[in-house]
Amino acid sequence: MNAPSTPAGPILKAERLSRIVNGKALVDDISFELYKGEVLAITGPSGAGKSSLLRLLNRLDEPTSGTVYLEGIDYRTIPARELRRRVGMVTQRPFLFPGAVEENLRYGPAQRGEELPQKVLEDLLLRVGLSGYGERNVANLSGGEAQRVSLARALANRPDILLLDEPTSALDDDAKLEVEGLLETIMHGQGLTCIVVTHDAAQAVRLAKRALLLVSGRVVRSGPVAEVLHA
Repeated sequence: MNAPSTPAGPILKAERLSRIVNGKALVDDISFELYKGEVLAITGPSGAGKSSLLRLLNRLDEPTSGTVYLEGIDYRTIPARELRRRVGMVTQRPFLFPGAVEENLRYGPAQRGEELPQKVLEDLLLRVGLSGYGERNVANLSGGEAQRVSLARALANRPDILLLDEPTSALDDDAKLEVEGLLETIMHGQGLTCIVVTHDAAQAVRLAKRALLLVSGRVVRSGPVAEVLHA
């Protein structure tokens, strides 16, 4: 008789994370778990610490106390470059290197001594709705197109987890809906594990199954996204 299977552990576990700057707690004793294939929304008012928390998760900032475990391993033992490949980030305003779109996509793999095959590059551009854009100069992209390139560049690194910091808030309404629809397709169609920071409650409900509500750097509610946001 086979033994009953046990659920896999969290892919990411934040344990009592805090960050204090000039005596102010930007993130205050936050703990949570994230499981493979899950989309978690982090919501709350402006200044609640949403982006500050996100930056701690791949050590763009260092926690004052607490730590993060990536597949059970303390992330302080993982080289920063490897950590940021495995826990990728797409920021509110896309930061792209000057030059062609394809150069941006090839950059991350090249840092590891890998060449991004042309077929993979073309597939990435197809996934983000930019087929044929490889040779286009990033200076000539719209805001929505630039955010799509930013997403494709993060995906080129084959991340275990993708962090999205207000990924549509800098876009106009049409581009926002396009990029959000693209994110929804990639997240749910390919089972990507994501944490998305958003101040837009409706967007959180559309993209995530579970949410953390932050106020003044602390988690005040957590659970199914609809319950958290409509409590």
